Amino acid sequence: MGAEASGGGPALRDLVREAEISLLECKVCFERFGHRQQRRPRNLPCGHVVCLACVAALAHPRTLALECPFCRRACRGCDTSDCLPVLHLLELLGSALRPAPAANRAAPSSPGAFTCHHAFGGWGTLVNPTGLALCPKTGRVVVVHDGKRRVKIFDSGGGCAHQFGEKGDAAQDIRYPLDVTVTNDCHVVVTDAGDRSIKVFDFFGQIKLVIGGQFSLPWGVETTPQNGVLVTDAEAGSLHLLEVDFPEGVLRRTERLQADLCHPRGVAVSWLTGAIAVLEHPRALGSGACGTTVKVFSASMQLIGQVDAFGLSLFFPSKITASAVTFDHQGNVIVADTCSQAVLCLGKPEEFPGASPAAEQLCRWPAQLKALSGRQTSPGKSVPAPQLAFSLPTSRPLSVWAFILRAEEPASLAKSHSNDH
Repeated sequence: MGAEASGGGPALRDLVREAEISLLECKVCFERFGHRQQRRPRNLPCGHVVCLACVAALAHPRTLALECPFCRRACRGCDTSDCLPVLHLLELLGSALRPAPAANRAAPSSPGAFTCHHAFGGWGTLVNPTGLALCPKTGRVVVVHDGKRRVKIFDSGGGCAHQFGEKGDAAQDIRYPLDVTVTNDCHVVVTDAGDRSIKVFDFFGQIKLVIGGQFSLPWGVETTPQNGVLVTDAEAGSLHLLEVDFPEGVLRRTERLQADLCHPRGVAVSWLTGAIAVLEHPRALGSGACGTTVKVFSASMQLIGQVDAFGLSLFFPSKITASAVTFDHQGNVIVADTCSQAVLCLGKPEEFPGASPAAEQLCRWPAQLKALSGRQTSPGKSVPAPQLAFSLPTSRPLSVWAFILRAEEPASLAKSHSNDH
């Protein structure tokens, strides 16, 4: 049947496509149903069908209680069952089905480009995510979002390994997270716009330190090679360096590195050169429009390069509005652009301005970008710098994803890596 369908005419192909969209997609995460465990279609008692991964994400971890995301009928995770008609339809259609959407997101391979290495998440898993970071020792991805538990930790396979940070007004709760970083000794640092504070947790979610009363609106946060913490203050227009004794939960020193920035948000540090990139969001006078400016400072805080949206427009065919900034392992500045829905390489700070696509049409609204760039994941071994773009996919504006992008390597270098392992 699968072979016959794949060779049929346009009408049959349209019918298969309609079945794929209407019947074979989970309407919560928009992933195609499948026979493997996480993608198996499950009947809710009300008659609606969602995948097993969404059942697990929606159910309470202890009581298994959940509400149908469509009709709000209450049930329990253990009350669900396999949807046999959908499983049978998957078998009948077979090879007539198109490759899964995640397989189509890879950008064309070209020198200096990135391809999609892995994608995970989906509606019901992440809600309005605002920041992400990587644990340098475990390689796990830490995301902050608007869910009931604000901090979510994913393993390398995209499964939720742990979550913490309840939504609430207590000092250890997180009201409105803006960004997150993970220190070299695996402490999680979150900027909270709700009470305008910075909160430090250990990797298991135990509160270690709350830094409040020192910032007007702490926004971006990043870890330095020396295990310090860089923080931007969007309202005060400043950049700060915090020195913290993380095991003891004590703030040792705060230093203001810059005081004349214009609504700074994102911040990144190059582990190769020590350079610091800051993403400003100045507003045009008399207009609600908001442009962006990337400023790069040396390790001694001397300005070594800057470029705004107008400067980039001279080299790139469309308007650029950067939403996040990071460095790659060679010291190039990388930004996520919401206008072209792409990840762009701006080159070395000394060579600004310039822009070339590193990955295109991966996402609808890229919200955050971080790199592993040389950070140690185990003694004597560093990661060869994949990039992570945290975003909304092009096909589904309500579905939330995390993409792992891996740099294309020359054949000779790739061969040497394989020989090393």
